[in-house]
Amino acid sequence: MINKNTATDHQQTRMLSKKDFNLSESSLLKYILIILIIAIHSLESQASVSNLLSSHPKPPPIPILPIPTSQQLSWQFTEMAIFLHFGTNTFTDSEWGTGHVDPSVFNPTALNATQWVSVAKETGFSRVILTAKHHDGFCLWQSDYTDYSVKSSPWKNGTGDVVKELAEAARIAGLQLGLYLSPWDRHEPCYGKTLEYNEYYLGQMSELLTRYGEIREVWLDAAKGEGEKDMEYFFDDWFSLVHQLQPGAVIFSDVGPDTRWIGNEGGVAGTTCWSLFNRSNAEFGDTDHQYSGEGDPLGHDWVPAECDVSIRPGWFWHASEVPKSAMTLLDLYYESVGRNCLLLLNVPPNSSGLISQEDIQVLQEFSEIRGSIFSHNLAEGASISASSTRGSPSDSRYGSHNLLEDSIYSYWAPDETLSDWILYLDFREVVTFNVLLVQEPIQMGQRIIKFHLDFLNENGEWELVTTGSTVGYKRLLKFHSVKASHLRLVVEKSRADPLISYLGIYMDLFSIFGHISKLTSGSSVNGSEPLRQTTQRNSNSYYI
Repeated sequence: MINKNTATDHQQTRMLSKKDFNLSESSLLKYILIILIIAIHSLESQASVSNLLSSHPKPPPIPILPIPTSQQLSWQFTEMAIFLHFGTNTFTDSEWGTGHVDPSVFNPTALNATQWVSVAKETGFSRVILTAKHHDGFCLWQSDYTDYSVKSSPWKNGTGDVVKELAEAARIAGLQLGLYLSPWDRHEPCYGKTLEYNEYYLGQMSELLTRYGEIREVWLDAAKGEGEKDMEYFFDDWFSLVHQLQPGAVIFSDVGPDTRWIGNEGGVAGTTCWSLFNRSNAEFGDTDHQYSGEGDPLGHDWVPAECDVSIRPGWFWHASEVPKSAMTLLDLYYESVGRNCLLLLNVPPNSSGLISQEDIQVLQEFSEIRGSIFSHNLAEGASISASSTRGSPSDSRYGSHNLLEDSIYSYWAPDETLSDWILYLDFREVVTFNVLLVQEPIQMGQRIIKFHLDFLNENGEWELVTTGSTVGYKRLLKFHSVKASHLRLVVEKSRADPLISYLGIYMDLFSIFGHISKLTSGSSVNGSEPLRQTTQRNSNSYYI
């Protein structure tokens, strides 16, 4: 019985096990299917995460030091400023006053600071700088520290204040105001006594920086005649006071600290011009002019250059003098603003207190010429591409399309792993041009050391148009006219990966013809008005 039961139980157990096994097999298939589904979802989720991570934009490249301050950027953006040399010299037909001229000679009966500002604004200047005190020591404001000022003149019965009137006019017009306070003072008796004069100078500086609202530039120079008293200036104290009282201002001098002299009074920068500079290598009144003009590619300080020049032969108004031509001013623009500098053009008010009509006419012609040349960027009609681009192909933050955005805060950046830095411009039709404009995003540092522009000639070979060294905020290169439909800009050497914020191709007819009146001749290039020209898509590329 026991064996029988055991056999029966064993048979039942075998039957149960088989049944159980059949159920487990079915369940196992379900489990496998579930696991596969989970695995697929997991892989998809991981892929989604990966795609999400890869879609994050690549951050900007590291700036290469030194870089400009916000005040220096604002200064650079203005591009051009008007210098206003005005004072007793205006009435005595002199340049350097003796400091002993009777204040009664100062009587500009028609003085109108609003006219000065309007002329500046209407002709494209964003800043005006007044000689509040020139070397003769005569003050154009009501200083508490001397009577050698407008208070002792017949103008407005001694109650007038030129600085105040200009500050108010500039504020209303939205122009930036700068002031020149000459360190050399031929009138003040304490000049030559180190402590006493430095206190006097700082007292006058405090008046100018606290009475007239926002001051955007303080202008100092090292001018002093031979045989004059020796004088030690407390520059560190002066500069500290300016930055304390007017934190938005830049300070100009031979050695900075914010902007530097270009090294000549002709308004011309070197063809190589770095904003980089070593202030420790410069001395007030004794800086090497070539070093000032070119800057220093190894410089540790950011001190961009300012090009000062007068519209007339002298700095003060003289009845016998006439202004430079508009074409001369255009050349100066190419050689200053077009070389990474600011153009400071002196336009002296006359003895009536007005900017002379002949000067105004030249400034208006200069403005019209610039507008005619630079209002139409031919590159806007081109397809622009690059040898490489930073980040992923879908990331437009560093693409070549940024080259037509008129802002330094958008720019083309190459792939950091590649060393070929080339931009291509392909036009649907042949264009005629003779000016190249290149800009760097200088907030990221000045980088480009050498570059060149080529065009594709009729033999399908790249042919050189022009070469350049430094770029900086703005570089303009003028050359013989070229007709082409395919161009390339090649950066040959750079302190770091080159970054370019703007690229322009222009036709300057004025430099070809030589005078503004030639506009009426009926000639034409690139469809500019009143000039017209038809070009064929497959025309040959060549120089004119």
